[in-house]
Amino acid sequence: MNSSYPYPQDEPAPSAHAYPLLIKQLLHAPLATRPEQEIVYGDRVRHDYWTFRHRIGQLASGLASIGVGAGDVVAVLDWDSHRYLECYHAIPMMGAVLMTANVRLSPDQLLYTLNHSGARIVLVHRDFLPLLAGMRDRLDTVRHVVLIADGDEAGLPDGFTDEYEALVAAGSPDFAFPDFDEQTRATTFYTTGTTGLPKAVAFTHRQLVLHTLAGMAALSSARDRGRVHRDDVYMPITPMFHVHAWGMPYIATALGLKQVYPGRYSPDGLVALIAREAVTFSHCVPTLLAMILDSPASAAVDLSAWKVIVGGSPLSDGLARAALARGIEVYTGYGMSETCPLMTIAQIDPPRAAGGASADDDIARRTKAGLPLPLVDLRIVDAQFRDVPHDGRSAGEVVVRMPWATQGYLGDAPASAALWAGGYLHTNDIGVIDPDGRLQITDRIKDVIKTGGEWVSSLELESILSRHPAVRESAVIGVKDARWGERPLALVVLTDEQAGRVEPEELKAHVKQVADRGLISRYAVPERLLIVDAIEKTSVGKINKRALRERYQPD
Repeated sequence: MNSSYPYPQDEPAPSAHAYPLLIKQLLHAPLATRPEQEIVYGDRVRHDYWTFRHRIGQLASGLASIGVGAGDVVAVLDWDSHRYLECYHAIPMMGAVLMTANVRLSPDQLLYTLNHSGARIVLVHRDFLPLLAGMRDRLDTVRHVVLIADGDEAGLPDGFTDEYEALVAAGSPDFAFPDFDEQTRATTFYTTGTTGLPKAVAFTHRQLVLHTLAGMAALSSARDRGRVHRDDVYMPITPMFHVHAWGMPYIATALGLKQVYPGRYSPDGLVALIAREAVTFSHCVPTLLAMILDSPASAAVDLSAWKVIVGGSPLSDGLARAALARGIEVYTGYGMSETCPLMTIAQIDPPRAAGGASADDDIARRTKAGLPLPLVDLRIVDAQFRDVPHDGRSAGEVVVRMPWATQGYLGDAPASAALWAGGYLHTNDIGVIDPDGRLQITDRIKDVIKTGGEWVSSLELESILSRHPAVRESAVIGVKDARWGERPLALVVLTDEQAGRVEPEELKAHVKQVADRGLISRYAVPERLLIVDAIEKTSVGKINKRALRERYQPD
């Protein structure tokens, strides 16, 4: 059928502006409505958004003066700071690429990422100079190294061309950030997998802006509990080198929130900032939240205004209950490096039905991965790539599409093809979806314990162990067994108060009680449970189950 509409669709006004989705566009609203809002760095720096915007211009101007141009990769090695926030904006806004270097990688891995990314400029905090010193003569593409310093130490080390604050001071705040294609690469970083070399992912301006808008919509859509709003005070407790600090600094900036950057993490220091700056919104891995709750300094601090999204590793029942006992609105976010990272966020408002929900139902809502963000197409599929029922029981792999998913690993076509097999991004996570649409991750594919032809969820066993009051942290892995193929082995770290007072048999009996009630299968109860001083972590604070499996496999 021919359209009778008389006006052509391809003739915009001569002066119409297509308005590309660029990171610089996120600054318009906060500068127009909340220019006096504060950005704080520990006890060293406090300035407003206007100063922030001026420093972004000065940084871009300074970088341009040492030869940074469109497409050049600028690597940053710094603690969480106001400077890092400036780099999040200035570097991609000038058309260059921000490379957030993971300072917790081994020296050889860090060297690989700097060379693989083609970094031309490195901005490095003085604390990381020993890390960089051992690789200076092996950096293939780096032309300038800029020192970042918090103190007043005089002089530049050998081989340094500039100091960050001097570079900013010499730059013009009126640097003109150009318009360009929104599909221009803005950031790159490296996954922290436990096998092989780190893999590079990259994200465009368009992807980061859409991720920011969808994250804002999801975080502000709750009726009450956990809702992020304009009066919140934001402090990240996820390193800014890790997946854009979950994208939250961009969200906080776009909303014009007061932002507090803590520098190097210490539990007592974080607690002091929460109290002094009245922090109301953070995100972290479970280990850091547990450390804050265990810190003696936190006992005297009112945490009842604090909202915390936990991700990276599952939020256990025990940790959720401990946080709620302190008045913290704790809930789960789910994502991965390849997805920028956000895919789902738990919605924790109680049902409107009379009587509300039980305490156990409340914990279940908080510890599930939650509901997909706007624009996320999330499926649970079986081995034949068929959708499984949303009944809260049928498990399969989580596969996703969204406009901010990485399109592949840079320079690794085989891994990219596997990541996107079938036209969906494969998370390698096993999950179920409830009838109400809430996602629950039951395990990583590689971490499922296959015993006697049945699958046992390591995450479920860890959550059960977390409910015992003596357990601070646990990890469950599969170890080889001649009869059953694999059997679960539980590793447990006790609380300081219970160390030396609780035996493995008591903890195994705790799990067996759950099996006796029919909530898990009897074959899921670990025959072996070891009490250990610590559980090995990856560079971003996740339990390193690959290393644990290698260490505890029988001879």
